[in-house]
Amino acid sequence: MNLHEFQAKDRLRQFQIATPRGEAASTPEAARQIAESIGGKTWVVKAQVHAGGRGKAGGVKIAKGLDDVVNIASSLLGKPLVTYQNAPDGQPVNQVLVEETLDIERELYLSLLVDREAEKIAVVASAAGGMEIEEVARATPEKILKVHCDPVNGLMPYQCRELAFGLGLKAEAFQDFCKLLPSLYRLFVETDLSLLEINPLIVTNVNRVLPLDCKMSVDDNALYRQKVLADLNDMSQIDSKEALAHEAGINYIALSGNIGCMVNGAGLAMATMDLIKLHGGEPANFLDVGGGATAETVAKAFKIILADAKVKAVLVNIFGGIMRCDIIAEGIITAVKEVGVKIPVVVRLEGTNVDLGKQKLKESGLAIITADDLTDAAKRAVGAAA
Repeated sequence: MNLHEFQAKDRLRQFQIATPRGEAASTPEAARQIAESIGGKTWVVKAQVHAGGRGKAGGVKIAKGLDDVVNIASSLLGKPLVTYQNAPDGQPVNQVLVEETLDIERELYLSLLVDREAEKIAVVASAAGGMEIEEVARATPEKILKVHCDPVNGLMPYQCRELAFGLGLKAEAFQDFCKLLPSLYRLFVETDLSLLEINPLIVTNVNRVLPLDCKMSVDDNALYRQKVLADLNDMSQIDSKEALAHEAGINYIALSGNIGCMVNGAGLAMATMDLIKLHGGEPANFLDVGGGATAETVAKAFKIILADAKVKAVLVNIFGGIMRCDIIAEGIITAVKEVGVKIPVVVRLEGTNVDLGKQKLKESGLAIITADDLTDAAKRAVGAAA
């Protein structure tokens, strides 16, 4: 689960980490009032969406005067912002963050993340801040600094100093950085984050270090114990079909193809999509209904898949391990009748009572195409979609 920048900075402040002065506004007039309360002559107005590349997309602008704050906020609020990460549809801007402007001497990159290969939390830093870190890693990998935190001892002071030296920090900036990192590490662990990214981390003209931008992602598996963070989830920032799936407890990710996929099990879902691609098709989604799929779950899944106008065929690939195939077949028949599916549906069943399940599908009187195996199912789905 992602947080907006203003929400992430609120978390930073709760851990006594200094940030630029600013607040989020949902109306142009509120943006003006925030700018007035901050004071000064210039402010930065930032669109709040769950995507990177906001600056290049026109979502981050400098306002020179209060009227300019209002005009910029008006141009952003209530409209989708399209960046390279959320194209082509973009995401709606429901709030803007109005902040003070600062004199910047240097821009650095800093992030904490879970390194699954090392099975440790990694701290990544670079002197090439303000840029896309993937491009920095590709073009100038020597500029990427990384340390791993021991699961027992955590982040050690010598590691903070090592990174500070590597970034060329001195005096007050060096001290600020070495105080900042342990606080970020504590925040990362205590709030079950999977990513904490500050890009850029700036060095001001008076040699102080401040997070100018901040991105946080919370581990979905830990949301049950992070109730405060879970309540911050902005469902408007995700695909409408994904929002429906979230409410139904179904794992769904929208893709760009035209073959809807309904599968039980993440690994089987990935294999299904691979075979569709192998035989010349394009999956429209990843959808895992879970091992204990019921008729109700299958019906909800059909509705979510069919909400995508691009879908021309549906491939149902179910392994009846926990649930018998004849029960799954009954669920598919009920769902197809209830939803009123009018596009080809290809079904591949395997597992307990598979023959009985296929017989029920055949005798249903519905235009359901049964497949002998997964390869056959993928070929039939690709052909039906074409």
